[in-house]
Amino acid sequence: MRFDLVDLKLFAHIAEAQSLTGGAKRSHLSLAAASTRIKSLEEHVGIKLLSRSSQGVKVTGAGETLLAHARRVIRQLEQLSGDLQEYASGVRGHVRVFANTTAMSEFLPAVLRTYLVNHPDVTIDMQERLSPDIVRAVQEGMVDIGIVAGNVRTEGLEVMPYRRDRLVLATALSHPLAERNSANFIDTLDYEFIGLPEASAIHNFLSRAAADLQRELRWRVQVSNFETACRMIEANVGVGVLPESTAARHAGTMALRIVQLNDEWAERKLQICVADPEALPLFARKLVDLLVEDGLDRQD
Repeated sequence: MRFDLVDLKLFAHIAEAQSLTGGAKRSHLSLAAASTRIKSLEEHVGIKLLSRSSQGVKVTGAGETLLAHARRVIRQLEQLSGDLQEYASGVRGHVRVFANTTAMSEFLPAVLRTYLVNHPDVTIDMQERLSPDIVRAVQEGMVDIGIVAGNVRTEGLEVMPYRRDRLVLATALSHPLAERNSANFIDTLDYEFIGLPEASAIHNFLSRAAADLQRELRWRVQVSNFETACRMIEANVGVGVLPESTAARHAGTMALRIVQLNDEWAERKLQICVADPEALPLFARKLVDLLVEDGLDRQD
């Protein structure tokens, strides 16, 4: 039984997008061409790989098996390209990274800048996700590298320590909580919050933390970045929970009070996770090495 690489990539894209249209777009194919290819693939294997509905498509049991093998084949070919990159000019590499909010905003920009300067033929697709979703994506082969925080289960993955950070409460100098040196998260829930959009990992994390206390966060304003959030906090529009490194940086130029959170989850241990370092393309392994080195340089 022979398989076409274009078909395998198309099938993986459709599965990830849960949409035939989305998968076709990612594969740079017309919808008609993509539909024909999937139909031919299903006829070739003699079984349905996708179940279609008005909400989109879902992978069948047989499709899950094909998807797992397709991802491995694609990753192996990417590794081949990476290993040959040292010898062939014009070959472009692509690294997929999922990270939590703190890593995305505080730690990765400087590392990726160094990496991209030294690897001009490599592109990086970096997206923000919650840690459990990041682990799942790495396990399923959807991404090459994950940066996670907290006590998240990472069975079957290679895990390396990266950075440490804390989540802290930031308030205006005149806010009632500003008089404290530390507070429990539950004590902050009587006040209105400034936060990032609902799609951000930290927004979802804090909402879950409040739900665990059978409470809800009272979002006063949601803004696009931490700097704007800090300006709103400085103006006493609300309080915010931020990475300590972020809060400390902005407290240098704004009138903010940083209050430590006593909750166990406030201590953040960031980790790098990959499915199999040796199976990564060479250019992706070099990024992992750079991240590990960056973490070692910042250890206390």
